[in-house]
Amino acid sequence: MPEQTLEALPIGSIPALGEVPKAMRAYVIRKERFGEPLKAFQEEVIPTWEVGSGEVLVQVMAVGVNFNGVWAGLGEPVDVMRYTKLDSHVAGSDASGVVWAVGPGAEGVKVGDEVVLHCNHLLRPGASDAQLIWGYETSHGSFGQFTKVQAQQCLPKPKDLSWEEAASYGLTFYTAHRMLVDKARVQPGEDVLVWGGAGGLGVFAVQLTKIMGGRAIAVVSSEEKAKLAMSLGAFGTINRRDFPELQYLDGMTPEEEEAHLAAVKAFGKRIWKILGERKGPDVVFEHVGKATFRASVFLADPHGRIVICGATTGYDLSFDVRHLWMKRKRIIGSHFANAQSCDRANRLVIQHQIRPVMTRLFTWKELPLAHQLMYENKLHGTVACLVGSPMPGLRNLDEVRKVTEGQTHGQ
Repeated sequence: MPEQTLEALPIGSIPALGEVPKAMRAYVIRKERFGEPLKAFQEEVIPTWEVGSGEVLVQVMAVGVNFNGVWAGLGEPVDVMRYTKLDSHVAGSDASGVVWAVGPGAEGVKVGDEVVLHCNHLLRPGASDAQLIWGYETSHGSFGQFTKVQAQQCLPKPKDLSWEEAASYGLTFYTAHRMLVDKARVQPGEDVLVWGGAGGLGVFAVQLTKIMGGRAIAVVSSEEKAKLAMSLGAFGTINRRDFPELQYLDGMTPEEEEAHLAAVKAFGKRIWKILGERKGPDVVFEHVGKATFRASVFLADPHGRIVICGATTGYDLSFDVRHLWMKRKRIIGSHFANAQSCDRANRLVIQHQIRPVMTRLFTWKELPLAHQLMYENKLHGTVACLVGSPMPGLRNLDEVRKVTEGQTHGQ
């Protein structure tokens, strides 16, 4: 018999609550098209995920765009399908939506709950903190009409946020919260140097430092980004373009090494000027990696902490270890967050102490373009795409229903 063709509802069409279509639309990555996002992300119709024990199906209203989607499409630095043992991959590690189906043993959620999702997929729920990143190390991410998650990944959606705002902040904010609150344990009165201070992680690091009683110095690349960082509570900003030799590069000549060290020292003096005293940051918020890590270790104050969650410019790091042991500095590794940390962080958004900084919104059709622009370093802040929500600004399922029913009746 010929294989039956799957059919799915158009994007923006929402079935009756709890009614699960047999098929759905999703952006799918396959090995044979690994490459830049415009090539790697292709829309397909696939079977709707089936939920198992402890799992829920979520009707996706909007999704966040993160660099791990770019990595998934490139197949670098890791081929994600080595984890999943599958020949296809649906990326996406941020979403807002509505619980549509609940599997056996799924606790704390019910059909109709409006949620945001965190990406800590536990390997053994209830037994340990061993985790995979949902939508990166698992194949059933958010870039589809429906997504499948563990019940513990569901958090209450802040009621006053639109679907797209709620989808934009999870991965980056929860990561920054884990780094500064749980790992570096920033104290009132401490100073924090934030690389990428207007980026997806940095906008939350700046806000967190402020509410914890610290002073954030945001490193940015333009006056526009400096204004954004200051509006979020930064104590000061530094435009890294004022220090062209600051970036560490492999294979530098002795002359280039000398210029690099001079730039790092000049950068440190700029920090002194902002703080009004000859001291370095107590904490350095690192995620850039190779290009900045040597400077981070040098610039941190004696007894300072360098907390790092990634390395977007390269993970083979080089630094002068004498600055580490002679001045008793510490390097702290951090990888996303656990469920309790995510819940505490999300409450800060619900309480209006932290606000999402969504700088651009894309449509479903533009999802590959959003990743391409991120790959080309043409975005800042946090970015979202609409999926089930038919227009920007809608905040709950009732509002979505009114719009979609109005469109159906030609209003």
